[in-house]
Amino acid sequence: MNTEILSRIQFAFTVAFHYIYPPLSIGLGVVMIIMEGMYLRTGQKIYEQMTRFWIKIFALIFGIGVATGIVMEFEFGTNWAVYSRYVGDIFGSALAAEGIFAFALESGFLGILIFGWNRVSPRVHFFSTIMVALGSMFSAIWIVVANSWQQTPAGFRIEGQGMKARAVITDFWAMVFNPSSVDRLSHVIIGSFLAGSFLVLSVNAYYLLRNRHVAIAKSGFKIALVVATVASLLQLFTGHRSADGVAKNQPAKLAAFEGHYDSSAVADMYLLGWTDAQAQKVSGLKIPGGLSFLIHQDLKAPVTGLNAFPTDQRPSARAVNFVFQTYHLMVAIGMALIGLSLLGMFLWWRGRLFDQKWLLQIFAWAVLLPQIANQVGWYSAEVGRQPWVVYGLLRTSDALSQSLRTEQVLFSLILFTLVYSLLFALFLYLLNKKIKHGPDDLHEEVIPDYSKRDNPILN
Repeated sequence: MNTEILSRIQFAFTVAFHYIYPPLSIGLGVVMIIMEGMYLRTGQKIYEQMTRFWIKIFALIFGIGVATGIVMEFEFGTNWAVYSRYVGDIFGSALAAEGIFAFALESGFLGILIFGWNRVSPRVHFFSTIMVALGSMFSAIWIVVANSWQQTPAGFRIEGQGMKARAVITDFWAMVFNPSSVDRLSHVIIGSFLAGSFLVLSVNAYYLLRNRHVAIAKSGFKIALVVATVASLLQLFTGHRSADGVAKNQPAKLAAFEGHYDSSAVADMYLLGWTDAQAQKVSGLKIPGGLSFLIHQDLKAPVTGLNAFPTDQRPSARAVNFVFQTYHLMVAIGMALIGLSLLGMFLWWRGRLFDQKWLLQIFAWAVLLPQIANQVGWYSAEVGRQPWVVYGLLRTSDALSQSLRTEQVLFSLILFTLVYSLLFALFLYLLNKKIKHGPDDLHEEVIPDYSKRDNPILN
């Protein structure tokens, strides 16, 4: 493998590993807000007990996420120097905004969130929970804005020529609200809600299967199930909006998603299949005209295919099948999460939610599904825009550091793999230890009872 391929693999590996944690932080933050809000509203100590437990999990996830995110910024300089110069003005603004609006907010209230129990009033602690959760979302906002600008550049001009060219902001808000940022941000945030809620569902299903912490597990499971159901249905909407945006702004990527080669023809929608790049066809289960209908609301409307683009301005033949598989896996998991969430809600309504051991076992393992969907969705978005690192402006092959050598990248990739493997093993060990320990018992005299009101939904 050459320097470019190894550098792309290295960056993909470090980003993919980091991307395990921010979605969990964002989703778990929302669930914690609901749990602590229920405690303030009802005064029932069970909600404080579960909130305290999940704050410990959140702190672990947050810490690993921060540590793994720092590495990528160094890679911009070491492996992608031309890219860093080209997008420095754009990324510098977005990352500065992230530091001001996200990290400052999170760091300012994280100490209160973790150590503030019985030191500040319950309402102040609840406010800190909200602020930390919002900080996690603000961080995602600015990262997605920067990445979306690469997909659909706006609000800039190019200064310099050749290797000295760089993009300079001319309209900050046009850069922020570039054509894909809102749709992509909503898709990412909802995916994070799914990741966090299914983590809570998984752990509580584990407790119920082992008959431990039953009262807390049932209440926590119901809270997370409501979040998961709403998020899974919203994800269907945001995914459709995002696909419409790709059809308008990156038609070559959309064509790769469905393996659609004909320059202008009716496009089918595949449920599953395999792309043959040599024969330029897809074998699999399909809905005839389905893609045409989703984009144009017309089963007979033509859709721009890969052959409408020069071969050097579209994903490679090898990349098309990869993008096809990752995209369809993301969609399949999204539909599975909708079905699983709605089934849980139906059984809850029938009063049989916790009687189905087989369903609890599925929920215990379903924590993996949103993570897989988030990862393969990112693969689809990034590989699908190749050969561009800034769509239509800067090629990935031109963005590399000129002095970089293949053996340097290979050595650092091996080193990253070893270190990250150890870090992941440590994370799993600590997470497993906290889950097995479970929520701590609380003393009656330390916890004020704010209200005797009951919550009919969660009882």
